[in-house]
Amino acid sequence: MNGSKLMADTLVPFLKMNGLGNDFVVFDSREKKVILTPAQIATIGDREKGIGFDQMITVEPASSDAYAFMRIHNRDGSEVDACGNATRCIGRLLMGEAGTPGVTIQTNAGLLIAHASDTETLVSVDMGTPRLEWDQIPLAEEFADTRAIELQIGPIDAPVLHSPSVVNVGNPHAIFWVDDIEAHDLERFGPLLECHPMFPEKANISLAQIIGENEIRLKVWERGVGLTRACGTAACATGVAAARTGRTARKCTVHLPGGPLGIEWREDNDHIMMTGETAIEFEGALNLDTLTYTKTASGDAAMEPTQ
Repeated sequence: MNGSKLMADTLVPFLKMNGLGNDFVVFDSREKKVILTPAQIATIGDREKGIGFDQMITVEPASSDAYAFMRIHNRDGSEVDACGNATRCIGRLLMGEAGTPGVTIQTNAGLLIAHASDTETLVSVDMGTPRLEWDQIPLAEEFADTRAIELQIGPIDAPVLHSPSVVNVGNPHAIFWVDDIEAHDLERFGPLLECHPMFPEKANISLAQIIGENEIRLKVWERGVGLTRACGTAACATGVAAARTGRTARKCTVHLPGGPLGIEWREDNDHIMMTGETAIEFEGALNLDTLTYTKTASGDAAMEPTQ
């Protein structure tokens, strides 16, 4: 995999990557295990004191027919099951390594398949089928219809946000439909809604605005991360929720602060296809003793990382 070099035991090579600004530190943990504590992960993820990232990815040996296993940790050190943009980034690396136009990646959310396109940087991922039942998301109480559940912020007679659509695409997502995503302070409401008692495993919180035919503008508060320039599973969840509520067709474009993602919820098998750009920012080496790093090589034309 890119960036692998012979180094001292305390130095571990890594790649800094991003998908539409949703940024990652990637370790190859297949030959030599990379094991970090939640506190160490949080230190490395700190944007002022460490490398800075939204998620840390370790590529590990697969225990199935997949090419490799992808483990995902948020910036706060918590482990999560899925990350769409990371899957596209890792898919790009593994397809390049294997020399194949497609690769199967094992995750805690199941097997995901990455597909190449006409350019090296544009990658599609089959994110599998969405989970739509209340206990699959999961929610703390039963709802027969998860297209719009009873949940609101603000006064009963004039709520600020209300009636989100909820979907699980490897992670729980709540999507609030609004007329203008900039009219709401997601940085203020995001932490409250992420930890709302309705979501026993917490949730990713999104504001979604229909801006045209099959065009959605999205802003995301990601659990364990905060505001992010892009969240692939949130884009997938929003595409599914938009189709379920009749706001768009099954194929749409989701515009995030970091750029667009193409989402297609296929009718023949219910699988979600997500397509978007990836970028390698740089290669580096992390000192495990001090948790400091050095850049060892530049990457391709990188997009701006999450701030």
